[in-house]
Amino acid sequence: MGPFFLPASLKTLKYEYRIEAERLGHRRELVMFWLNGTPAGVISLSDRGLHYGDGCFTTARAVHGRIDDIHAHFSRMQFACSRLLIEPVDWTAWLTEFRQAATETGNGVVKAMITRGSGGRGYSISGAENPCRIFSNSAISAQYAQWQEDGITLAVSPIRLGINPSLAGIKHLNRLEQVLIKAKLEQTNAHEALVLDSNARLVECCAANLFWRIGTRVFTPTLANAGVAGLMRQRIIRLLAESEYELSIVSAPLDVLRDAEEVFICNSLMPLLPVNEAGEYRFSSRQLAEYLLPQCLLPVYES
Repeated sequence: MGPFFLPASLKTLKYEYRIEAERLGHRRELVMFWLNGTPAGVISLSDRGLHYGDGCFTTARAVHGRIDDIHAHFSRMQFACSRLLIEPVDWTAWLTEFRQAATETGNGVVKAMITRGSGGRGYSISGAENPCRIFSNSAISAQYAQWQEDGITLAVSPIRLGINPSLAGIKHLNRLEQVLIKAKLEQTNAHEALVLDSNARLVECCAANLFWRIGTRVFTPTLANAGVAGLMRQRIIRLLAESEYELSIVSAPLDVLRDAEEVFICNSLMPLLPVNEAGEYRFSSRQLAEYLLPQCLLPVYES
């Protein structure tokens, strides 16, 4: 099974990604914020996003002033707002502002948030009828390009994700589990954390989704009870459906990685990183990662 692109194309894409990431690394301090379409630096102290994490977000890669796979981000946010009962959202304005933030960013990261806004008494959402649209930008991490080449190490996190099917899959604003996971990760020498749920089943990483390969069979954890359904995960699932690989979405313990020939993680910014070590397990193959990476690096633009 050969790669979708010629090796020279992969080298070109990696080179372009690296050069842009390194250039943007010098602009890390240049962060802008927009609130409901207007440049802003403050938000209401009564906003429910501040009080309760009452909202959702998505993080996108901007390439030459355009959002990579903007309609996937749009669908994700619509789905999350529907699940969280956040309404009414001006989606026409949201898309316009998302595109404008990408134009202002050029190449980098655009984060899009929607909060329920202000209103309601206590936890009640009654009267909270003006959701806030918040956008910010920043530079993409220059480390990703190097990690694509070198591979990374995962530390098994002592923090477990709670079981909550009502919120599973959604990238909601309540990220305390990830804050604690990151705090523990920073006490190690690993690059990312491998995270299990309270039933000791594999879920994801702190800020990425997880895949592993045994022969031509590929596996990724189910996100039915915990975790975030990442957009790059969804793209990889589609790519695998068009390949000779067989994908299974599974509920599995940590020790399934003992038999894995290859492990990689993904998100919209990385977009894919090969894993050398995960806890006590070691991996040397990058067969699938090299097959997928060019297609993950190539932006998907709206027509």
